Amino acid sequence: MDADALKKQAAARALELVRPGMRLGLGTGSTAKHFVDLLGARVASGFSVLCVATSEVTQAQALSLGIPMSTLDETPELDLTVDGADEVDPELRLIKGGGAALLREKIVAAASARMVVIADDGKLVKTLGRYPLPIEVVPFGLEATRRAVAAAIAASGSAGELVLRKRPDGSVLVTDGGHYILDAHLGAIAEPEKLALALNVVPGVVEHGLFIGLASGAILAGAGGLTILGRIE
Repeated sequence: MDADALKKQAAARALELVRPGMRLGLGTGSTAKHFVDLLGARVASGFSVLCVATSEVTQAQALSLGIPMSTLDETPELDLTVDGADEVDPELRLIKGGGAALLREKIVAAASARMVVIADDGKLVKTLGRYPLPIEVVPFGLEATRRAVAAAIAASGSAGELVLRKRPDGSVLVTDGGHYILDAHLGAIAEPEKLALALNVVPGVVEHGLFIGLASGAILAGAGGLTILGRIE
């Protein structure tokens, strides 16, 4: 079974968690896209939910499927967010942001009573950091911020190259919030909590892709079936 089919399996299991009348956060990325597609089919059959998107891409997808949408200003408390992850460890610490939506993803997750991660089991790692850590920064003072980020990473016991994310055409990628992303190629993050705290205090850093203490559970699909981490119900 290919990775896309596994992602759809995880998304289908997450759909079973949705109850009529729920307020849902809709994630961004290839796995979350499957969940939104499946939810749209359920809504088309008369199922009632109200959703908040984590990106403009997900917003457009949901609206095209007729899913009722809201905002966190109108609906500031959500029952459940279903989102993907670039990496997840056994303690449900995540790296997210491969789709450049980490800021909104983290805001929506924090506004939710539960966050459930859906992914193929290839995203499960013993130690975070194999996937580059996205760090969202303001364009102003980029080089000064880059140096401060590098110092914070070093002080937390990690090291690696910081790469400004660009689009395939070579232009700098700009997030939905109008920011840039520095991808930190660290290989391994020995102390994710320490690194998260260090990045939080760097002026110019808007947000980073370490999601710690936000996911309550994960649904991971593999060749042998589904694996559940933490609590999904």
